[in-house]
Amino acid sequence: MSKALAFCARPGGAALNDPTPLLFLAALLVVVGLVGTLMPAIPGVPLIFGGLLLAAWAEHFQYVGAWTLVAIGVLALLAWGVELLATGLGAKRFGASRMAVAGAVIGTLVGLFLGIPGLILGPFLGAAAGELLARRDLLQAGRAGVGTWLGLVVGAALKIALSFAMVAVFLAARIF
Repeated sequence: MSKALAFCARPGGAALNDPTPLLFLAALLVVVGLVGTLMPAIPGVPLIFGGLLLAAWAEHFQYVGAWTLVAIGVLALLAWGVELLATGLGAKRFGASRMAVAGAVIGTLVGLFLGIPGLILGPFLGAAAGELLARRDLLQAGRAGVGTWLGLVVGAALKIALSFAMVAVFLAARIF
């Protein structure tokens, strides 16, 4: 075994006792995850959870234990599910057909590659196009587009709030 590996493997070695690099990486994951809650191409919620789990692990679960991590995991699952549910409920509330919902999904995926305008207009245009294909009614297509877009906005706001709640639960457990 090389000297470097022997040093790291030795109980009490400085490399094992210093959590600073891992805590730095954990903080970076959380920050990138929070940015990712605004940018659909970045898996924000999983990155936040991973960063918080890494921080707890780096400190040997001394401050943040299993129950806190379970609570954070439940918030992560809620954040993921509420975004999907809100979009569907927004579309249904405004009478969108299945084609409109499928169009919104396709519009969102295409919008990812077109920057912020694509993210804003993609779901609306996709839902409207899907509704036009299903019913050929321009007014209903517009309503379906608006409903889907509102659902996306509400879902994104709830996902952001739940993401910050994950961090708040972690910090509360860590500090108190």
